[in-house]
Amino acid sequence: MWKFSELPYERPNVPAFKKQVKAMCKAVESAPNYEAQKAALKMLDKLVHDFSSLGAIAHIRYDINTNDEFYAEEKKFWDKTMPSLIPLEKKRMELMIHLKFRKEFEAEYGTQMFKEAEAQLRLADKRLMLSMVQEAGLKTRYAKLTAGCTTQFRGEKCNFYGLLKYMESDDREIRKAAFMEWARLYESIAPELDEIYDKLIGLRCKMAEKIGMSGYIEMAYLDRGRYDYTPSEVYKFRENIKKYVVPAVAKLYEQQRERIGVDKLRYYDEKYAYPDGNPTPIGTRDELVEKAAEMYRELSPETGEFFDFMKAHELFDLETRDGKRMGGYCTTIASKLSPFIFSNFNGTSADVDVLTHEAGHAFQAYLAMRSIPWSEQMHAPMEICEVHSMSMEHFTYPWMDKFFGDKADKYRSAHLQDALKTIPYLVAVDDFQHRVFEKPGMTRDERYACWKEIEGEYLPWRDYDGNEFLEKGGFWMQKQHIFLYPFYYIDYALAQTCAFGFYIKMCEDGKAAWEDYLRLCKAGGCLGYFELLELANLPNPFAEGTVQNMVDAVMKKIEEQAR
Repeated sequence: MWKFSELPYERPNVPAFKKQVKAMCKAVESAPNYEAQKAALKMLDKLVHDFSSLGAIAHIRYDINTNDEFYAEEKKFWDKTMPSLIPLEKKRMELMIHLKFRKEFEAEYGTQMFKEAEAQLRLADKRLMLSMVQEAGLKTRYAKLTAGCTTQFRGEKCNFYGLLKYMESDDREIRKAAFMEWARLYESIAPELDEIYDKLIGLRCKMAEKIGMSGYIEMAYLDRGRYDYTPSEVYKFRENIKKYVVPAVAKLYEQQRERIGVDKLRYYDEKYAYPDGNPTPIGTRDELVEKAAEMYRELSPETGEFFDFMKAHELFDLETRDGKRMGGYCTTIASKLSPFIFSNFNGTSADVDVLTHEAGHAFQAYLAMRSIPWSEQMHAPMEICEVHSMSMEHFTYPWMDKFFGDKADKYRSAHLQDALKTIPYLVAVDDFQHRVFEKPGMTRDERYACWKEIEGEYLPWRDYDGNEFLEKGGFWMQKQHIFLYPFYYIDYALAQTCAFGFYIKMCEDGKAAWEDYLRLCKAGGCLGYFELLELANLPNPFAEGTVQNMVDAVMKKIEEQAR
């Protein structure tokens, strides 16, 4: 049985790949009938899958150890290679749009993948090739810089994730000291991060200009597959968060301040939920994975099969360590029909969150890769992908006793509150990016001031206890999405609104909620954003009353848990 660590990797022959793709495109174009065209298109799909899978393997192995010289070179190779394939990708998109038997395809598989091809064709422009290589280089520089940051704290060599563990300590002085060291680390690399972001802003604006767009915001929305709504709708959503969520979260933080017995809630207190300490998972990495396997077998036949597959093929890299890229994600190795989960365990409840959140992504990918024949339809819009993951966090509540023992109820309550508490920050990051690209000529100091102003609007409780770097507005740069995945972060806020919809339904009728969720996962990207919400019986986050109703329902559940 194969395992991820044993998968062979060899740098692909790009000229040969291009030649094969062009030949397969001709075969698709010349197909005499629908069945022949469908067969040729599937062969083209497989060709692309096999090629991209090598890139995925190289990407994962580099992220696992950014100091690995071999995969560092392979990362550079892929960063340069992918933009060079833009003309080929353009040909594939044009091929899809002009299929001789398109009507037959639409009748069997729907119209969504053709809408996607038409939209993405606008981005398949060879004028972007050099800029994309430069952007990838800046992203790699950011990832390596942050991955290499370490410090000695209480006799332990810690990276950013290692310090987060101490920022949840029962001892407030330790929390404060860890926070100050965490802030110092960011301040120490701030000049270089500022330089990287300056260059990214300029580069991204020029990319949009090259392809005739009004600005980078328009380009980013298209790149994110946002065809169903505009920045205007997002602005109204953020305003609803300010109106309804921010006051509710301020109330929760005041209750937390009283509960843990501090005179003023500082930033390093925000994650400290209980006076006797936060719930922490019981067990080693391997024990947590085994508990997760038991949980998923009990949750449903589909999730049990999925997680046993992940375990058998060792499709995880979970522990934090020197040189490992920050963050967590799920990606896929298409040739093996396999998801892969990457994270940075640090001994807090966030380790269990990974085994539910990223597993939600991985579960959906596992289902889609086995039930949907076209790669264009396997991946849902990102706002829906985050519904898969965030909803799984709620669906697994009944099994938290396995991980937290007699503190399981505290974990469930803290998790539910944190899910609501996080939303203002999510939209703050989105607002920041809109303001930056509406005024790309901002100086570095103006960007800091911009973030400081946004914090006052969305995070009025935030107190950095006099830390000069963060008080002036430096907190924005700790969010990797701003550098690596621009305009992605609002997807989490939209998705959490929908995930709460599943949670409320789960409390009322668990079977019906799970059936809706399973139907959503299996649909992949066969439908558009609003159509998928309707398919799963989920509320539209942009509709009037959705945010207010969500807040009321969740706050009611939190109050019930407190009794």
